[in-house]
Amino acid sequence: MPSSYAAAASGLASSSRKPIPVAAAATRPPAPSPAPAAAPSPSNPSAISESDPSSYSSSGDETDLTSCDPAAASVISSYLSVAGDGADLSKVGLFLSSAARRRSPPCLICFDPIRPSDPVWSCSASCFALIHLHCIQSWAHQSASAAPSPTWGCPKCRFPYPKSQTPSSYLCFCSKTIDPAPDPWILPHSCGDVCGLRLNANPDSGCEHTCLLLCHPGPCPPCPAVVANASCFCGARREPRRCSHQRYSCKGKCNKCLGCGLHRCPVDCHDGPCLPCVVRGNHKCECGETMEERLCFERVFQCKRECGGLLECGKHSCERGCHAGKCGKCPLQGRRTCPCGKKDYPRLDCDAEAATCGSTCEKVLGCGRHKCHERCHRGLCVEICRLVITKSCRCGALKKEVPCYQELTCERKCQRLRNCGHHACKRRCCAGDCAPCSEICDKRLRCGNHKCLSPCHRGACSPCPLMKTISCNCGQTFFEVPCGTEKNQKPPKCSKKCHIARLCRHKLECRPHKCHYGACPPCKLICGEELSCGHRCKLRCHGPIAPPNPEFTLKPIKKKKEKHIDCTPGTPCPPCQEVVLVPCFGQHLGQERAVLCSKRRQFPCQNLCGNPLDCGNHYCTKSCHVLQIPFSQPEGDQPTIISLANTSVLAELCEECNLPCQRVREPLCSHPCPLPCHLNDCPPCKVLIKRPCHCGAMVHAFECMHYNNLNAKEQQKVRSCGGPCHRKLPNCPHLCSEICHPGQCPSIDQCMKKVNVRCACNTLKKEWICQDVLKEYRRSGRELKEIAKSQYGVGLLPCNEDCIKKVKAAGSELHLRKSQEIKSPPVEVENVPKRRKRRNRGQETVESSKFQEMKAFAMKCLLVILLCIALVTGLYLLGKGVYRISDWMNEMEEQKARQRHLRPARL
Repeated sequence: MPSSYAAAASGLASSSRKPIPVAAAATRPPAPSPAPAAAPSPSNPSAISESDPSSYSSSGDETDLTSCDPAAASVISSYLSVAGDGADLSKVGLFLSSAARRRSPPCLICFDPIRPSDPVWSCSASCFALIHLHCIQSWAHQSASAAPSPTWGCPKCRFPYPKSQTPSSYLCFCSKTIDPAPDPWILPHSCGDVCGLRLNANPDSGCEHTCLLLCHPGPCPPCPAVVANASCFCGARREPRRCSHQRYSCKGKCNKCLGCGLHRCPVDCHDGPCLPCVVRGNHKCECGETMEERLCFERVFQCKRECGGLLECGKHSCERGCHAGKCGKCPLQGRRTCPCGKKDYPRLDCDAEAATCGSTCEKVLGCGRHKCHERCHRGLCVEICRLVITKSCRCGALKKEVPCYQELTCERKCQRLRNCGHHACKRRCCAGDCAPCSEICDKRLRCGNHKCLSPCHRGACSPCPLMKTISCNCGQTFFEVPCGTEKNQKPPKCSKKCHIARLCRHKLECRPHKCHYGACPPCKLICGEELSCGHRCKLRCHGPIAPPNPEFTLKPIKKKKEKHIDCTPGTPCPPCQEVVLVPCFGQHLGQERAVLCSKRRQFPCQNLCGNPLDCGNHYCTKSCHVLQIPFSQPEGDQPTIISLANTSVLAELCEECNLPCQRVREPLCSHPCPLPCHLNDCPPCKVLIKRPCHCGAMVHAFECMHYNNLNAKEQQKVRSCGGPCHRKLPNCPHLCSEICHPGQCPSIDQCMKKVNVRCACNTLKKEWICQDVLKEYRRSGRELKEIAKSQYGVGLLPCNEDCIKKVKAAGSELHLRKSQEIKSPPVEVENVPKRRKRRNRGQETVESSKFQEMKAFAMKCLLVILLCIALVTGLYLLGKGVYRISDWMNEMEEQKARQRHLRPARL
């Protein structure tokens, strides 16, 4: 051991007796657990145990342990003095901080908190989880009795322990002190002394140092000692390294001699034995008859040929397969005896058969008690011993003479208690080795949901092995927790949309919300329910909501103070709070009062009444009052403005009318009634009115009453003059030939008049019906509005040979005329102002403004952009079409291939 390491160990031992306060050491993020049984995951939160801090992940930068807490610094100061700043104390610091921060972690078996004074057991092989001592003892006893092999596993990491290692006493973490006394100045369940455990239990590592920390939970840190000449795996390189990392690879070739003794290892420097030699070569079998190409490590092999050689006796052949060397001695040579072995034949040949001696065989039979009473014989003795003896049954309650091979049992039932301590054995003729209890425990487990299905046992039952799934309402987001702990879990957060339909009237308008646990949130829209007064409720929606999912009952959480809501969900609408203007008794303008709709009342004002009188044309000149309706007046004749019912005390009749009639006639008429104001209907109107016909050719005179009593069709029929329409058709140059009619002419596209149709050069001429000309124009895609009346029907006929001859003749005449003009000298004409104007008219340049130039440039750019977009769109559609054609061809090929495969099966 280095001197610095020994000094550190002695210094730590001398300081280990000082009182150390319970504190947590902040550490770097922990490394992965050495052998986890069930890695924690979001879908399996039960794999995370509170008793094992290594199962929690930490984040953040590395921190200095010596600057976090004085107690933690005193525990690890000696180790850091040897290891320096590069020490790896992540796991140790995490367990120390966990032990100091949480005084009562739960037990993984009974789920009760582990107090500092409770006897505990720690899994020192893998996960270092803390469990109650009596819980782990019951667990080990039940697991070992139920399993086919006498082993039991850790409840957390499932590391197998033999039955002999079942804990029987309460030990500290370093296993030096039995029943350590609880001390508030040291870590719980620790003896406070130096740990002293060997840092590396692997004998091949070469480390013989012990742990310098005080008795601590969790794994021991790596060995901090420095080895001066640490060799690599192949031994080619030596350098000073940490004792915990003294075994390393130099990255060079191993070059060790392989097991064949002929070749060397070609792999890089590695740990452990070298791989077998894989060099190929031709090798012979052991007998040398067969040559095969094999790997070097398989060069020694046996062929399938039998040896067949003579043994040393020279009489028998070797029955062995392919082998090396001599065949050996004959197995029949040497000492020869009779079948029972009493008489020797020293000079008997190997091919001669030994004779029987004639005495009693006396070989032990299959029962193991008696001997064979027959003479010396060849072959096996009788297997069944039929000698009658006195036997006792297994339990010893009955004795009887029976043959030796027969087993004796009685009918007495065993009354001993089985290993469970509750049920009797009740097996017939039991020898005392009572079988384990086969009854089911059927006790209620601690989860409160299930019963124990294990065989009947002593002590507490094992925890419920089932997992409970806590999911959201849609079931797509869930996680599993141990059975019995679902009431203390928080519900999962789901990002999916809630599928529960709302019960209020806004189920089609309300925005969808995320899936949740419990009842849906209340609707945030305005109620909008129509009240009895005609208004709509403007409060927040207070309709019914869907009840929560009662599958799980969560632990009650302190509710936050909610904001005041005017109406709770599921309650009726309150009285209308809309502010309305209430008129007075007479409903006069400017006399309204603003009050709540639920409290509106009418009132009298200081204006005149102004309500219409019984005549319906004039108004009352009394002061504002409640209108009284006479009982003799029918219900349909009531005025449109009624303030209160006839039962009102303030109701009074309006004054009588003496003015001329001003009522509106029925049917509606613009002429006034010649009678004075009256109650009955006005007489029919006899005034003549003038209406033109549909085509505008003449004007009709009708009585007002007669014309207004006709319906729309009859009025159109009466207004018709009966002559032709003579209105110009919009699509051709002809007039309408129908009888005078209202609206658009029906023969727009059905004109049957004849039209002269010509070719483009006006050489050919034919008569067509006008509607055929219109069809030909539409088929050619020409607009009828652009065709002049004089050009109607021109160009519809194709030119023939006569047209071509006419054009050629005209061209030859024009050519001859030009040649004559060239030959004749030009005649100067002095006064030709018109020709000069015409010739200079084409040469005049029109000056354009800057705005027109910018407009033209913008139009060109826009045209180029549109062409580019059209080109890109065309290329995209072309590529998409090519892909679709390719996919279609591939599908056709696959169908043909399937048909080819199916044809033989059908045959």
